[in-house]
Amino acid sequence: MPPRIPVFSVSKSLPHRSRVAIERWRGDAQLPVLPRCRAFADSSKDLPKSKDGKGPNMDQLPHASEEAAATAKITGEEGPDLQQGTPVEEVVKGDKEAEKNLPKVMQEALKSKTPNSKRSFSTMAGRMITASARTHQDLTQNPTDPAAWDAVLANLNAGDSSAVAENTGAERSTWLEERGYQFDPVWRSQNFKQGVQEALPAGVTGLQKSMSPDTTKVTDVLPNGWKFKERYDPLVAQFVGLMIRDGKKATAERHMTLILTHLRTSPPPKVSPLRPLLPGAPPPSHLPLNPLLYLQLAIDSVAPLLRMKSIRGAAGGGQALQLPVPLQDRQRRRTAIKWILDAASKRRNHGSGKGAFAQRVAEELIAVVEGKSGVWDKRNGIHKMGVAARANMNQRIRTKKSF
Repeated sequence: MPPRIPVFSVSKSLPHRSRVAIERWRGDAQLPVLPRCRAFADSSKDLPKSKDGKGPNMDQLPHASEEAAATAKITGEEGPDLQQGTPVEEVVKGDKEAEKNLPKVMQEALKSKTPNSKRSFSTMAGRMITASARTHQDLTQNPTDPAAWDAVLANLNAGDSSAVAENTGAERSTWLEERGYQFDPVWRSQNFKQGVQEALPAGVTGLQKSMSPDTTKVTDVLPNGWKFKERYDPLVAQFVGLMIRDGKKATAERHMTLILTHLRTSPPPKVSPLRPLLPGAPPPSHLPLNPLLYLQLAIDSVAPLLRMKSIRGAAGGGQALQLPVPLQDRQRRRTAIKWILDAASKRRNHGSGKGAFAQRVAEELIAVVEGKSGVWDKRNGIHKMGVAARANMNQRIRTKKSF
Protein backbone atom coordinates (compact mmCIF):
# COMPACT_ATOMS: atom_id res chain seq x y z
CA MET A 1 0.00 0.00 0.00
CA PRO A 2 1.57 3.32 -1.03
CA PRO A 3 2.42 5.81 1.70
CA ARG A 4 0.05 8.54 2.44
CA ILE A 5 1.11 12.04 1.26
CA PRO A 6 0.59 14.77 3.88
CA VAL A 7 -1.13 17.32 1.78
CA PHE A 8 -1.87 19.83 4.55
CA SER A 9 1.62 19.77 6.13
CA VAL A 10 3.36 20.49 2.80
CA SER A 11 1.38 23.70 2.30
CA LYS A 12 2.60 25.06 5.64
CA SER A 13 6.31 24.41 4.95
CA LEU A 14 6.37 26.13 1.51
CA PRO A 15 6.46 29.97 1.61
CA HIS A 16 3.76 31.78 -0.23
CA ARG A 17 4.67 35.15 -1.74
CA SER A 18 2.40 37.39 -3.71
CA ARG A 19 3.51 38.51 -7.16
CA VAL A 20 4.85 42.06 -7.43
CA ALA A 21 2.93 44.18 -9.84
CA ILE A 22 5.28 45.61 -12.52
CA GLU A 23 4.21 48.88 -14.10
CA ARG A 24 3.91 48.70 -17.81
CA TRP A 25 6.20 51.01 -19.82
CA ARG A 26 4.41 53.46 -22.02
CA GLY A 27 6.42 54.73 -24.92
CA ASP A 28 3.90 57.44 -25.86
CA ALA A 29 4.54 59.50 -22.65
CA GLN A 30 6.39 62.80 -23.36
CA LEU A 31 8.30 65.00 -20.91
CA PRO A 32 7.37 68.72 -20.68
CA VAL A 33 9.66 70.95 -22.76
CA LEU A 34 10.30 74.55 -21.77
CA PRO A 35 9.68 77.13 -24.48
CA ARG A 36 12.81 78.57 -26.09
CA CYS A 37 11.42 82.09 -26.35
CA ARG A 38 8.91 84.05 -24.37
CA ALA A 39 5.54 84.75 -25.86
CA PHE A 40 5.38 88.42 -24.90
CA ALA A 41 8.75 89.14 -26.61
CA ASP A 42 7.36 88.13 -29.94
CA SER A 43 7.33 90.88 -32.56
CA SER A 44 3.63 90.34 -33.07
CA LYS A 45 2.96 91.06 -29.40
CA ASP A 46 4.81 94.28 -28.47
CA LEU A 47 4.46 96.07 -25.18
CA PRO A 48 1.65 98.58 -24.93
CA LYS A 49 2.66 102.15 -25.63
CA SER A 50 1.53 105.23 -23.77
CA LYS A 51 -0.77 107.58 -25.65
CA ASP A 52 1.12 110.79 -24.74
CA GLY A 53 4.57 109.18 -25.20
CA LYS A 54 5.84 110.11 -21.69
CA GLY A 55 6.92 107.73 -19.01
CA PRO A 56 7.51 108.20 -15.29
CA ASN A 57 10.00 110.94 -14.20
CA MET A 58 9.99 112.40 -17.71
CA ASP A 59 7.88 115.50 -17.11
CA GLN A 60 9.69 117.29 -14.25
CA LEU A 61 10.21 120.95 -13.60
CA PRO A 62 13.42 122.43 -15.06
CA HIS A 63 16.39 123.40 -12.90
CA ALA A 64 16.52 126.88 -11.42
CA SER A 65 19.33 127.89 -13.77
CA GLU A 66 17.49 126.50 -16.79
CA GLU A 67 14.31 128.31 -15.80
CA ALA A 68 16.23 131.57 -15.29
CA ALA A 69 17.93 131.14 -18.68
CA ALA A 70 14.57 130.55 -20.40
CA THR A 71 13.08 133.62 -18.71
CA ALA A 72 16.09 135.75 -19.68
CA LYS A 73 15.77 134.57 -23.29
CA ILE A 74 12.13 135.70 -23.38
CA THR A 75 12.81 139.08 -21.78
CA GLY A 76 15.99 139.66 -23.81
CA GLU A 77 18.29 139.86 -20.80
CA GLU A 78 21.53 137.99 -20.11
CA GLY A 79 20.84 134.76 -18.26
CA PRO A 80 23.08 132.56 -16.14
CA ASP A 81 25.75 130.34 -17.65
CA LEU A 82 24.40 126.80 -17.86
CA GLN A 83 27.90 125.34 -18.00
CA GLN A 84 28.50 126.34 -14.36
CA GLY A 85 26.45 125.64 -11.27
CA THR A 86 24.48 128.43 -9.66
CA PRO A 87 25.38 129.20 -6.02
CA VAL A 88 22.67 128.67 -3.48
CA GLU A 89 22.92 132.29 -2.36
CA GLU A 90 21.93 133.51 -5.81
CA VAL A 91 19.07 131.03 -6.09
CA VAL A 92 17.40 132.12 -2.84
CA LYS A 93 18.33 135.78 -3.15
CA GLY A 94 15.24 137.88 -2.57
CA ASP A 95 13.22 135.02 -1.08
CA LYS A 96 12.95 135.84 2.63
CA GLU A 97 11.39 132.51 3.58
CA ALA A 98 14.15 130.54 1.85
CA GLU A 99 16.88 132.72 3.38
CA LYS A 100 15.69 131.84 6.88
CA ASN A 101 16.37 128.14 6.26
CA LEU A 102 19.92 128.68 5.01
CA PRO A 103 22.91 127.77 7.19
CA LYS A 104 24.36 130.46 9.40
CA VAL A 105 27.47 130.85 7.26
CA MET A 106 25.41 131.58 4.14
CA GLN A 107 23.18 134.00 6.04
CA GLU A 108 26.21 135.97 7.22
CA ALA A 109 27.61 135.97 3.67
CA LEU A 110 24.36 137.48 2.38
CA LYS A 111 24.28 140.12 5.14
CA SER A 112 27.88 141.26 4.60
CA LYS A 113 27.77 143.65 1.65
CA THR A 114 31.44 144.76 1.73
CA PRO A 115 34.30 142.23 1.63
CA ASN A 116 36.66 141.91 4.58
CA SER A 117 39.79 144.04 4.23
CA LYS A 118 42.04 141.86 6.43
CA ARG A 119 43.98 139.06 4.79
CA SER A 120 44.16 135.58 6.27
CA PHE A 121 47.66 135.08 4.89
CA SER A 122 50.98 136.90 5.04
CA THR A 123 53.63 137.70 2.44
CA MET A 124 56.37 137.22 5.02
CA ALA A 125 56.92 133.62 3.92
CA GLY A 126 57.77 134.71 0.39
CA ARG A 127 60.20 137.32 1.67
CA MET A 128 61.94 134.75 3.87
CA ILE A 129 62.21 132.34 0.92
CA THR A 130 63.76 135.10 -1.22
CA ALA A 131 66.23 136.01 1.53
CA SER A 132 67.21 132.38 2.09
CA ALA A 133 67.73 131.84 -1.66
CA ARG A 134 69.91 134.96 -1.87
CA THR A 135 71.88 133.83 1.17
CA HIS A 136 72.40 130.37 -0.30
CA GLN A 137 73.65 131.90 -3.56
CA ASP A 138 76.13 134.21 -1.81
CA LEU A 139 77.49 131.49 0.44
CA THR A 140 77.77 129.03 -2.46
CA GLN A 141 79.94 131.43 -4.41
CA ASN A 142 82.20 132.27 -1.46
CA PRO A 143 81.79 129.50 1.14
CA THR A 144 84.85 130.38 3.26
CA ASP A 145 85.11 134.12 2.70
CA PRO A 146 84.30 136.08 5.90
CA ALA A 147 83.34 139.10 3.79
CA ALA A 148 80.54 137.09 2.19
CA TRP A 149 79.16 136.16 5.60
CA ASP A 150 79.40 139.78 6.74
CA ALA A 151 77.45 140.90 3.66
CA VAL A 152 74.75 138.27 4.20
CA LEU A 153 74.23 139.19 7.84
CA ALA A 154 74.29 142.90 6.98
CA ASN A 155 71.42 142.34 4.54
CA LEU A 156 69.50 140.55 7.25
CA ASN A 157 70.07 143.36 9.77
CA ALA A 158 68.98 146.04 7.29
CA GLY A 159 65.55 146.78 5.83
CA ASP A 160 62.23 146.10 7.52
CA SER A 161 63.80 144.47 10.59
CA SER A 162 65.73 147.60 11.57
CA ALA A 163 62.68 149.79 10.97
CA VAL A 164 60.50 147.60 13.12
CA ALA A 165 63.10 147.52 15.90
CA GLU A 166 62.82 151.31 16.29
CA ASN A 167 59.11 151.12 17.16
CA THR A 168 57.90 149.60 20.42
CA GLY A 169 54.55 148.91 22.08
CA ALA A 170 51.38 150.03 20.34
CA GLU A 171 53.31 151.90 17.64
CA ARG A 172 55.11 148.69 16.75
CA SER A 173 51.88 146.70 16.26
CA THR A 174 50.33 149.55 14.24
CA TRP A 175 53.41 149.76 12.06
CA LEU A 176 53.21 146.01 11.39
CA GLU A 177 49.50 146.09 10.49
CA GLU A 178 49.93 149.02 8.09
CA ARG A 179 52.60 147.16 6.14
CA GLY A 180 50.72 143.85 6.00
CA TYR A 181 52.83 141.93 8.52
CA GLN A 182 51.10 139.08 10.31
CA PHE A 183 54.20 138.05 12.31
CA ASP A 184 57.10 140.00 13.77
CA PRO A 185 59.95 140.04 11.19
CA VAL A 186 62.58 140.73 13.89
CA TRP A 187 61.76 137.48 15.65
CA ARG A 188 61.88 135.58 12.35
CA SER A 189 65.16 137.20 11.30
CA GLN A 190 66.77 136.29 14.63
CA ASN A 191 65.86 132.64 14.21
CA PHE A 192 67.05 132.70 10.61
CA LYS A 193 70.36 134.26 11.60
CA GLN A 194 70.86 131.63 14.30
CA GLY A 195 70.50 128.96 11.62
CA VAL A 196 73.00 130.78 9.39
CA GLN A 197 75.55 131.12 12.18
CA GLU A 198 75.15 127.45 13.10
CA ALA A 199 76.28 126.52 9.58
CA LEU A 200 79.46 128.63 9.73
CA PRO A 201 82.54 126.75 8.50
CA ALA A 202 85.33 126.00 10.93
CA GLY A 203 87.72 128.44 9.23
CA VAL A 204 85.44 131.47 9.51
CA THR A 205 86.19 133.59 12.59
CA GLY A 206 84.38 136.82 11.74
CA LEU A 207 81.45 138.53 13.47
CA GLN A 208 82.46 137.87 17.07
CA LYS A 209 79.52 139.72 18.60
CA SER A 210 77.41 139.06 21.66
CA MET A 211 73.73 138.36 21.26
CA SER A 212 71.01 139.44 23.72
CA PRO A 213 67.19 139.14 23.52
CA ASP A 214 66.86 142.95 23.18
CA THR A 215 69.09 143.32 20.09
CA THR A 216 69.32 141.83 16.64
CA LYS A 217 73.08 141.22 16.76
CA VAL A 218 74.27 137.71 16.06
CA THR A 219 77.10 135.47 17.13
CA ASP A 220 78.66 132.25 15.87
CA VAL A 221 78.42 130.62 19.32
CA LEU A 222 75.12 129.12 20.50
CA PRO A 223 73.89 130.13 23.98
CA ASN A 224 74.67 127.87 26.91
CA GLY A 225 72.05 125.19 27.47
CA TRP A 226 70.52 125.71 24.03
CA LYS A 227 69.34 122.51 22.36
CA PHE A 228 66.63 121.22 20.07
CA LYS A 229 63.35 120.33 21.72
CA GLU A 230 62.36 116.69 21.67
CA ARG A 231 59.24 115.79 19.76
CA TYR A 232 57.86 113.30 22.30
CA ASP A 233 58.09 112.97 26.04
CA PRO A 234 61.21 110.99 27.10
CA LEU A 235 59.10 108.43 28.96
CA VAL A 236 56.81 107.95 25.94
CA ALA A 237 59.81 107.53 23.63
CA GLN A 238 61.34 104.95 25.98
CA PHE A 239 58.04 103.06 26.26
CA VAL A 240 57.67 103.01 22.47
CA GLY A 241 61.23 101.73 22.07
CA LEU A 242 60.59 98.80 24.40
CA MET A 243 57.38 97.88 22.55
CA ILE A 244 59.04 97.63 19.13
CA ARG A 245 58.90 94.14 17.63
CA ASP A 246 60.64 93.18 14.37
CA GLY A 247 61.67 96.80 13.81
CA LYS A 248 58.07 98.04 13.39
CA LYS A 249 58.21 101.37 15.18
CA ALA A 250 55.03 102.69 13.56
CA THR A 251 53.10 99.79 15.08
CA ALA A 252 54.55 100.56 18.51
CA GLU A 253 53.61 104.23 18.14
CA ARG A 254 50.06 103.24 17.21
CA HIS A 255 49.91 101.07 20.34
CA MET A 256 51.15 104.00 22.42
CA THR A 257 48.44 106.26 21.02
CA LEU A 258 45.74 103.71 21.83
CA ILE A 259 47.15 103.24 25.35
CA LEU A 260 46.99 106.97 26.09
CA THR A 261 43.48 107.14 24.62
CA HIS A 262 42.34 104.28 26.83
CA LEU A 263 43.83 105.95 29.92
CA ARG A 264 42.12 109.23 29.03
CA THR A 265 38.68 107.68 28.51
CA SER A 266 38.78 105.26 31.46
CA PRO A 267 37.03 106.07 34.75
CA PRO A 268 39.12 107.38 37.67
CA PRO A 269 41.06 104.58 39.41
CA LYS A 270 40.50 103.48 43.00
CA VAL A 271 43.87 103.72 44.75
CA SER A 272 44.58 101.06 47.37
CA PRO A 273 45.92 102.33 50.73
CA LEU A 274 48.02 99.15 51.09
CA ARG A 275 50.08 100.07 48.02
CA PRO A 276 50.37 103.85 47.96
CA LEU A 277 51.63 105.76 44.95
CA LEU A 278 54.42 108.30 44.87
CA PRO A 279 54.14 111.14 47.40
CA GLY A 280 52.66 114.30 45.94
CA ALA A 281 50.54 112.45 43.37
CA PRO A 282 47.38 114.25 42.17
CA PRO A 283 43.93 112.98 43.15
CA PRO A 284 42.70 109.94 41.20
CA SER A 285 39.95 112.00 39.57
CA HIS A 286 42.58 114.20 37.88
CA LEU A 287 44.55 111.36 36.30
CA PRO A 288 42.31 110.72 33.23
CA LEU A 289 42.58 114.43 32.38
CA ASN A 290 46.34 114.04 31.81
CA PRO A 291 47.18 110.60 30.34
CA LEU A 292 50.93 111.37 30.27
CA LEU A 293 50.89 112.04 34.00
CA TYR A 294 48.80 108.89 34.45
CA LEU A 295 51.43 106.85 32.60
CA GLN A 296 54.36 108.41 34.44
CA LEU A 297 52.75 107.91 37.85
CA ALA A 298 52.06 104.23 37.17
CA ILE A 299 55.61 103.51 35.97
CA ASP A 300 57.50 105.54 38.58
CA SER A 301 55.42 104.15 41.44
CA VAL A 302 56.28 100.54 40.63
CA ALA A 303 59.86 101.15 39.44
CA PRO A 304 62.45 99.37 41.67
CA LEU A 305 65.19 101.32 43.40
CA LEU A 306 67.90 98.70 42.95
CA ARG A 307 68.84 95.44 41.28
CA MET A 308 70.68 92.37 42.50
CA LYS A 309 74.14 91.73 41.11
CA SER A 310 75.47 88.19 41.40
CA ILE A 311 79.27 87.76 41.67
CA ARG A 312 80.20 84.17 41.02
CA GLY A 313 82.58 82.59 43.54
CA ALA A 314 82.92 85.76 45.63
CA ALA A 315 81.26 84.25 48.72
CA GLY A 316 83.80 81.42 48.92
CA GLY A 317 83.36 77.75 48.23
CA GLY A 318 82.11 78.40 44.71
CA GLN A 319 79.03 80.25 45.96
CA ALA A 320 77.81 83.46 44.35
CA LEU A 321 77.64 86.69 46.31
CA GLN A 322 74.50 88.83 45.96
CA LEU A 323 75.09 92.58 46.01
CA PRO A 324 72.40 95.30 45.75
CA VAL A 325 73.20 97.90 43.08
CA PRO A 326 71.26 101.20 42.85
CA LEU A 327 69.60 102.11 39.56
CA GLN A 328 69.31 105.41 37.74
CA ASP A 329 65.98 106.90 36.70
CA ARG A 330 66.07 105.58 33.15
CA GLN A 331 67.12 102.11 34.34
CA ARG A 332 64.32 102.05 36.92
CA ARG A 333 61.73 102.96 34.30
CA ARG A 334 63.09 100.39 31.86
CA THR A 335 62.69 97.63 34.46
CA ALA A 336 59.16 98.74 35.35
CA ILE A 337 58.10 98.94 31.69
CA LYS A 338 59.42 95.43 31.00
CA TRP A 339 57.50 94.08 34.01
CA ILE A 340 54.30 95.79 32.85
CA LEU A 341 54.65 94.50 29.27
CA ASP A 342 55.30 90.95 30.51
CA ALA A 343 52.24 91.08 32.76
CA ALA A 344 50.10 92.54 29.95
CA SER A 345 51.14 89.77 27.55
CA LYS A 346 49.75 87.19 30.01
CA ARG A 347 46.36 88.89 30.25
CA ARG A 348 43.32 87.54 28.44
CA ASN A 349 41.97 89.36 25.41
CA HIS A 350 38.55 90.99 25.75
CA GLY A 351 38.24 91.47 22.00
CA SER A 352 40.07 91.19 18.71
CA GLY A 353 41.78 93.51 16.28
CA LYS A 354 44.87 95.68 16.20
CA GLY A 355 44.05 97.44 19.48
CA ALA A 356 43.84 94.31 21.64
CA PHE A 357 47.45 94.50 22.86
CA ALA A 358 47.19 98.22 23.62
CA GLN A 359 44.04 97.60 25.64
CA ARG A 360 45.78 94.92 27.71
CA VAL A 361 48.72 97.23 28.45
CA ALA A 362 46.36 100.05 29.45
CA GLU A 363 44.43 97.72 31.75
CA GLU A 364 47.71 96.62 33.34
CA LEU A 365 48.69 100.25 33.95
CA ILE A 366 45.33 100.91 35.60
CA ALA A 367 45.81 97.78 37.73
CA VAL A 368 49.22 99.10 38.81
CA VAL A 369 47.70 102.39 39.98
CA GLU A 370 44.92 100.54 41.79
CA GLY A 371 47.43 98.18 43.46
CA LYS A 372 45.99 95.01 41.88
CA SER A 373 48.87 94.16 39.55
CA GLY A 374 51.41 91.44 40.22
CA VAL A 375 54.20 93.88 39.35
CA TRP A 376 54.04 95.16 42.93
CA ASP A 377 55.06 91.71 44.19
CA LYS A 378 58.14 91.76 41.95
CA ARG A 379 59.12 95.18 43.25
CA ASN A 380 58.67 94.18 46.88
CA GLY A 381 60.63 90.96 46.29
CA ILE A 382 63.59 92.87 44.83
CA HIS A 383 63.59 95.30 47.75
CA LYS A 384 63.47 92.48 50.31
CA MET A 385 66.41 90.77 48.66
CA GLY A 386 68.32 94.05 48.68
CA VAL A 387 67.66 94.59 52.39
CA ALA A 388 68.75 91.03 53.17
CA ALA A 389 71.93 91.36 51.10
CA ARG A 390 72.99 94.79 52.37
CA ALA A 391 75.39 93.07 54.81
CA ASN A 392 77.43 91.94 51.79
CA MET A 393 78.32 95.52 50.91
CA ASN A 394 81.18 95.59 53.46
CA GLN A 395 82.42 92.11 52.61
CA ARG A 396 85.72 91.78 50.81
CA ILE A 397 85.22 90.32 47.37
CA ARG A 398 87.62 87.53 46.46
CA THR A 399 88.46 87.17 42.81
CA LYS A 400 90.84 84.86 41.01
CA LYS A 401 94.02 86.38 39.73
CA SER A 402 94.72 86.09 36.05
CA PHE A 403 98.25 85.06 35.05
